[in-house]
Parts: sequence; C-alpha cells; structure tokens
Amino acid sequence: MATYHGARCKLCRRQGMKLFLKGQRCYTDKCAFERRAYGPGQHGQRRRRKPTDYGIQLREKQKAKSIYGMLERQFKNYYREADRQKGVTGDNLMRLLERRLDNIVYRLGFAASRSAARALVVHGHIQINGTKVDIPSCLVKVGDEVSVREKSRSIPEVRMAVDAKAGVGTVEWLELDPKAYAGRILELPARDQIPSPVNEQLIVNFYSR
Repeated sequence: MATYHGARCKLCRRQGMKLFLKGQRCYTDKCAFERRAYGPGQHGQRRRRKPTDYGIQLREKQKAKSIYGMLERQFKNYYREADRQKGVTGDNLMRLLERRLDNIVYRLGFAASRSAARALVVHGHIQINGTKVDIPSCLVKVGDEVSVREKSRSIPEVRMAVDAKAGVGTVEWLELDPKAYAGRILELPARDQIPSPVNEQLIVNFYSR
C-alpha cells in the first residue's frame, strides 16, 4: 500500500498554496507555509520562469495527488477508470476520488486531515454498514453508512475532530450524526458540491497528451 511519507508542508510550498494536509496545524501560525511561502530547497526563493502548458498541467495533477494522498500509479488508475465511465471524465475522476473511504472519513469529520483518516482506516477503527474495513481506497456507495467503531470513539483525536465538525457541518451529499459517530452517503456529488481547489480539466489534458 503505497503512500507519501515525506514532509507534507513541502507539498504546499511547492504548489504555492495551502493544501491543508496537516489538519488544525494549518490554521495556526506554526504552519510552515505561513513562515516560508516559497518553494522548498536551495533554489526555492529564485524567481521562476513562466511555466509551460505542460508544466501547468503537471502541477495541477501533482496538487490533486497531494490533496488526496496517493502516488502516481494509483492516481493514474483512477483516471483510467474515470475515462472508461460515461459522462465528463474530469467530473468522473473527482467523484471517484471523493468516494474513497479515507476521504469520506475526513469529510465526515472523524479525522482532522486525510492522512489522519487514512491511519484510522488502516488501524481498523472505521466500519461500513457495521463491518470493519481497513482499506483506505475502498469506494463507498450511495446509502452506505460509515461510522467509527464503538471502542474507538474514545480516541482523543477522534473526539476533538468530531466536536469541531459538529459546529461546522459537512458537505451536502453526506449526512452526519455526530452523536452516533456515523454518517451516510446520500448521493454521488456533482462537481460544484466538491470543495477541492483542483482544475480537473488540466489533469485530463495532461493524461490525454
């Protein structure tokens, strides 16, 4: 199960924007992007040349991979599946990424970041329709109930994340019951219901070259 193990703050600095990969830390003055809002490495502060079309498309793909926490082979497989489906390839891609179990756990507020949500899933704290699932890439379906296992609800990080989410709410295609530590998928999201700063058409253009 491949995943990125490097410094996550470098990914934000490389993209030139905050991707909120480290949960609550990203909202504080400890955020590395707030202190060093330039690219990582010894050449990070140099003035960069105007990017090519290829460079812009590549950067957008890398941004999406960073946000959803996956490496190239897995991400490309999602694109291939989206391209096989009927409809707009970019919209299909975003829906597939949003249906990942680790993303649903994050959207419901059971974890402060997608990496924390992935850890919860891998360590067996999450269940779908009452059955424990430990595969972060598992795709949920409409009507599925995703919940935190009863013995895992006392984990401090989970309780803090749920309390923070209860006052904010979740995306409109999900239904959250914070008292039961459970949520339900009401429908597949339309593109305007997915709050991710990704231009998926650039990704489609990149893979279509």
